[in-house]
Parts: sequence; C-alpha cells; structure tokens
Amino acid sequence: MREEEVTAVADRAAKTELYEAFATTGKALSNGKRLELLDLLAQGERTVEALARTAGLNLTTASAHLQTLKQAGLVATRRDGVRIHYRLAGDDVAALFAQLRQVAARHQAAVAPASAAYLGADPADDSLTREELHALVAAGRAVVLDVRPAEEYAAGHIPGALSIPVEELADRIGELPADTEVVVYCRGAYCALSHDALRLLHARGRRAVRLDDGMLEWRLAELPVEAA
Repeated sequence: MREEEVTAVADRAAKTELYEAFATTGKALSNGKRLELLDLLAQGERTVEALARTAGLNLTTASAHLQTLKQAGLVATRRDGVRIHYRLAGDDVAALFAQLRQVAARHQAAVAPASAAYLGADPADDSLTREELHALVAAGRAVVLDVRPAEEYAAGHIPGALSIPVEELADRIGELPADTEVVVYCRGAYCALSHDALRLLHARGRRAVRLDDGMLEWRLAELPVEAA
C-alpha cells in the first residue's frame, strides 16, 4: 500500500473514532428515563435514591442509567459517606437537554399530542412569559409560587418565590395572599406540577396563571436564582 493510501486509511479511522465519540453522547440521550433523570438533575444535585424515587425507578435501574450518563460525561458525582450524589456535568448539559426538547417539538409530530395528554390543556390566557412575570412582580401585582418538591426549591428558586409543593397546596392554599394574582412555576416547560396547581387554584376560585416555562429555562437565561 502506498504511503498516501496508508495516510488516507489512518485519517478515515481517526474520523470514524471521532464521530463514534460524538455518538456516545447521542446514545446516552436515547432513552426516555435517562432524559427524565437529566431533567431532575437540572433542578439540582440529587442522591441516587432520590432520583430513583422521583423517576419511578428501582435503585438498580436508576444506577445503571446514571452510569451510562456518567460514562458519556453528562453527569458527575461526589460521595458523602455511603451516599452517591449526582449532578449535571455543566450548564451546557442542561442547555443540550433543553435544545433537544425544542428540536423534537418542532420536528416530531408525536410531541404535541403526547404533551397534551400528559399536561392537560389550560386556557390560552392562563400562561405568561418571564418578561410578563417581571412586570407583574415589579408592580406588586403578583406572588410567585414554586410548586416543586422542597429540596428542589432549596437548591435554587426564583427570588422571592414562595414554596408550597403541589401535593401540599390544597391544605396550604390559605398561605397565599387573597388579593394578589398567583404565578405558578415548576421545573420547566414540560413539568406537570404547575398545570396541576393551576387547575387546583382555579377550582378554589383563586386568580392564578402559569409561567410558560420553569426553573430550567430560568437558569439557562442566567436570571437571578436564590438558594435556601
């Protein structure tokens, strides 16, 4: 084999190896439960046990999915005694996850009906943008309500937001100011918690709207975040 042919073969092998390295990330993302775990980790660091419980997985399955994500470099770990804590490897991983969802929503017909079946339908005027939220809060016309689990609120929340997890809202609705509109938010654009909270508030006769995205998008926009 001539020298230039040897070089061409070597170049082709190196290019194949490069694209296989790219594909490792794609393979790690090619599972719905692994995407759900990334969604949860975008809210903050979690133990394996907490992730398994929230994602509806047993420990063995959750650990296997997390190891796949770790091998792809998408998550990192730290040990605290016998517990392993997972976190996203960087903000770029959260951005990749958000971009994947956006591309899927634009180009995959199955996303819209699946989203509607999961989230349910809200009236068109019952959501607002981050810019509209800023205006309402600045004018003192709204209280912001975080309906995620308490540990997610503690890891980071919209400044000034109240924390009432959605499963506690029915019993604690009296803690919300009676004469102020409630703006509800949760994990992100496809988080059902805020939809459930909005329907509950409306059923109780409260004025409420839903932020049309959530904490994932808030962080990616580099807006201020408070931690408990």
